[in-house]
Amino acid sequence: MARPLRIAYPHAFYHVTCRGNERRAIYRDDQDRLLFLDKLKASLEIYGVKLHAYVLMGNHFHFIVETPKANLSEFMRHFNIAYTGAYNRRHNRVGHLYQGRYKAVVVEKDSYLLELSRYVHLNPVRVNPHKQKTIREQLKYLERFPWSSLAGYVAAERRAPWVSYEEVLGHLGASRSRYRQFIEDAIMRGYETPWEELTGQVILGREGFLEKLKGKLDKAGARRERPSLRAIHALDPEVSLSAVTRYFKIGGVELKKKRTPYRDYRAVAMELMYRYSGISQAELGRRLGGLDYSAVSRERKRLRERMAVDRQLKGAVEKIESRLNQR
Repeated sequence: MARPLRIAYPHAFYHVTCRGNERRAIYRDDQDRLLFLDKLKASLEIYGVKLHAYVLMGNHFHFIVETPKANLSEFMRHFNIAYTGAYNRRHNRVGHLYQGRYKAVVVEKDSYLLELSRYVHLNPVRVNPHKQKTIREQLKYLERFPWSSLAGYVAAERRAPWVSYEEVLGHLGASRSRYRQFIEDAIMRGYETPWEELTGQVILGREGFLEKLKGKLDKAGARRERPSLRAIHALDPEVSLSAVTRYFKIGGVELKKKRTPYRDYRAVAMELMYRYSGISQAELGRRLGGLDYSAVSRERKRLRERMAVDRQLKGAVEKIESRLNQR
């Protein structure tokens, strides 16, 4: 699969995440976490980047950042190298700490920044054993969790000088009590993650926001990133589907059945329609068998696992991609 497109412009907002190599922990103890935050603070200052939210999990982290100088890549390169070097020196090790490049999604702040901040701050209670606890226990755990920016959002005296709270709180009238209630509501009543609205792997925004970015993307689209650029200038979903059915020489109706003997081919259609047609997993499910978005997500994951061991299947996907890129 093609690498995701990098989008950079002044004052862009991003959700950034990075996982440990082979999903291993990227901190061994609290001293490592303090070291991580120290390198983060230094990098923010050097590159003039604003941090709006963060959380440190066992084998990954989440940031919401703003880049007034359009320099996300430089910032992340410096930060990741600085922390990896310090971590390796402390633990007398060598080699990579992270699993490939970081993932960055550009975010429309007016539509998604508030919801995305909640997603980031709720990460600690979305994993076992905490997600099995009572609502009261989850809230108590979140309030005491020391490795996220939530504390400064719900209590002014716990603000960190290197975190920018105003942009997110501005969506709630600058009220920390309302933000606390916003978090509590999600735990008590449930909430939807924003990722079903993601376009082309790299943009979280409404249609108007997408239109504003297209000019920037055309200038930024390097050849190796062209598949992701194509996903922004989306193909009609039926065009992507037809490319799959023509390659495998099957009828499109066969892939639209809930129970199909062509499971792998349908998964290929799901993946390429998602990448090149810019539609959500929920919409993919409706078009291909009436599946829900979680089933689509599982099928796409299964396809990636199959491609890792099946060269013929991987080659087929690459050939279909090549045809779509020529359109």
